[in-house]
Amino acid sequence: MDIRILPSNIANMIAAGEVVQRPASVVKELMENAVDAGADQVTVVIQDAGRTLIQVIDNGCGMSPDQAVLCFERHATSKLQSAEDLHNIMTFGFRGEALASIVAVSEVTLKTRREEDELGCQVDYADSQHLATREIASPRGANFSVRNLFYNVPARRKFLKSDNVEFKHIVTEFTHVALTRPDIGFTLTHNGKDVYVLRPAKSLKFRIQDMLGANVANDVVDVHTRTSVVEVTGYIGRPEAARKGLGNQYFFVNGRYFRSPYLHKAVMKAYENLIPEGVTPTYFIYLEIDPQSIDVNIHPTKTEIKFEDDSVIFQIIFACIKEALGKNSFGSSIDFDREGVPEIPAFGKNFEEFRTIGEPAALGDPTFNPFDNDGFPSEVQAFENAFVSGDSVSARSGKSDLFGDDSASMERGFQQPQFHGFMEKRDDYGKLFEDRFTPGKSVILLQGKYILTAARSGLMAVNVTRAMERILYDRFLSALSRNNHVTQTALFPVTVQVGVENMYLFAEHSQMLADLGFDIAPFGTDTIVVNGVPEGYSAEAGKVQVMVEDLVRLLSEDHSSLPELMTANLASKFAGLGARSCDNLTNPAEAQRLIDNLFACENPEYTNEGRRVISIIPMEEIDRKF
Repeated sequence: MDIRILPSNIANMIAAGEVVQRPASVVKELMENAVDAGADQVTVVIQDAGRTLIQVIDNGCGMSPDQAVLCFERHATSKLQSAEDLHNIMTFGFRGEALASIVAVSEVTLKTRREEDELGCQVDYADSQHLATREIASPRGANFSVRNLFYNVPARRKFLKSDNVEFKHIVTEFTHVALTRPDIGFTLTHNGKDVYVLRPAKSLKFRIQDMLGANVANDVVDVHTRTSVVEVTGYIGRPEAARKGLGNQYFFVNGRYFRSPYLHKAVMKAYENLIPEGVTPTYFIYLEIDPQSIDVNIHPTKTEIKFEDDSVIFQIIFACIKEALGKNSFGSSIDFDREGVPEIPAFGKNFEEFRTIGEPAALGDPTFNPFDNDGFPSEVQAFENAFVSGDSVSARSGKSDLFGDDSASMERGFQQPQFHGFMEKRDDYGKLFEDRFTPGKSVILLQGKYILTAARSGLMAVNVTRAMERILYDRFLSALSRNNHVTQTALFPVTVQVGVENMYLFAEHSQMLADLGFDIAPFGTDTIVVNGVPEGYSAEAGKVQVMVEDLVRLLSEDHSSLPELMTANLASKFAGLGARSCDNLTNPAEAQRLIDNLFACENPEYTNEGRRVISIIPMEEIDRKF
């Protein structure tokens, strides 16, 4: 075994694998350095999602020519002087690995000048090698230009995702830094277009509004508590504004963003019984704590924090949020719904004089609904009308006054809805259902959840939601495979604010969404407009809002499997989404159409996930009930 020391450039490339994982990592490190340098204005310029150019310009303290060269060496830092300083870290960077890792996998040019210097300098690096240093005219601060990221590591460059995905990660890192310092102005530009232009804000809430929109800022309330261990400040969302999936959940400690599934549980526990299962509230929680009580040096990207006592922080955050929710009256409320409750009159002293007066009897048919069956009575109504008590001769003879003696009108009124030959169209399933299902029978819609109809062997029940899921799965599978979709245009287009980072998800998957029947277009930098939805989806504004939230969650997942599996998987997920989004059935005619569409499917008995859609209750079981 031959042991040898690796060359410095290879060692730097290995170290870069921990720090520089994608273009967003470079943006994070350079923005944090700009903030640590005392800048009050930071500009980030991106080309081709960072593949071609990442440029970060600040007006901070700048560097001398010697420091400008030295800063690219490994473990070169201005933040630490001794080992004790590791326990008092209040800055973003401190290990001196970021710039050394960046120059190991890219070409870097630094232009910088200090306030007291008349001229600045330009330093060029590539592949960890110092190429040149020269004097130039430069404004105060630093200007880092990182070009051709991973040009010397083709394997790493090959594994980068699409431009939309990579830029979404850049926006996420930009947001993390911008939310820590509302007093600093930030600008983000991508391919010549301004994405964010953030001026210094008066408060954190103004910065939240500038970045995430007024709807987010208006749906949060203050939290604040001070203890001997930690001070907690920030904002939490109203319970009714909680949404599916993760989004707008942020933890910061001493001005540094970090992730903590453990503390996230403290937030969710505080919202217990206030939000439905499967949704997550918005929160921006800032912790100020003695730096000696935390360790920020446990992860290369410094996004994980180790607390001296996690359980104490957990309890403080839980109690703080619980208190804020209580102060803002977000607890359970009493329902004073009076719909359907009889009005109780206030009786006077002469009430007894009117006790004998009764309400006159109604002579009309209270069960008649002119909107059922196109204005004609159903079989059940005609049967009941034959026994209605009253003085009307036509009521006792089973005829309604609406039709007089016109027997043809009566015959049209008793026509049954027909099944459109589903057994003839599906020869392979005809035998399966020929002894179960009897065409020409009326259907009953039970609470909008089940469709009941007679079958030859008993009573057939159809689960409405699962039937819709089965129908939509077949449609989406066909649309994804053969570009065969049907779009229903919304009468009133619906605008939904999705955030800058999610706009690129819709841009990346725009063709796939169009194939499925979604008509979605960008509307500004952080909003989309939904002009149409697939047939079967609801175009109601509230349901479109929920649908878009589900779409963001689905599109955020990694669809890198085999095309066939990906197609089936996406069809299944969109079918479930559509089944939850569709309008409720309100009349037997809609139920009839649903059954027609169901029996046109490949396998109407089961969903694509194997759950039963149709169930037959045998006559023997019905007889046993009596």
